[in-house]
Amino acid sequence: KVQLVESGGGLVQPGGSLRLSCAASGFAFASASMSWLRQAPGKGLEWVASIDRDGQRFLHASSVKGRFTVSRDNAKNTLFLQLNSLETEDTAMYYCAKTPQYCRGSWCVENYSARGQGAQVTVSS
Repeated sequence: KVQLVESGGGLVQPGGSLRLSCAASGFAFASASMSWLRQAPGKGLEWVASIDRDGQRFLHASSVKGRFTVSRDNAKNTLFLQLNSLETEDTAMYYCAKTPQYCRGSWCVENYSARGQGAQVTVSS
């Protein structure tokens, strides 16, 4: 059974940083493309970033580019998202998701095959 468990969320002031982790099990993590998605209050699911199975290629949404960085450790079956220079608009539930292929944008949102329960990130002064 595919399991994805996010951790590392919390309350942070604008300009602060957080590091989200996603522990994966039940599938061949090192062979899987992965993404981060988020959902802000009252809004739909939004793509944030993707990384290929080797960690050699990655993409970030324009709204987070230069502030967020996706990475992975295949030896530890773990996906990461480093969030820097956080803004109030980044407040959302963040999900890691397994995708059928390396992807970007709405395709990832519409085609992921599994996602975790989410980690809440709240940016507020």
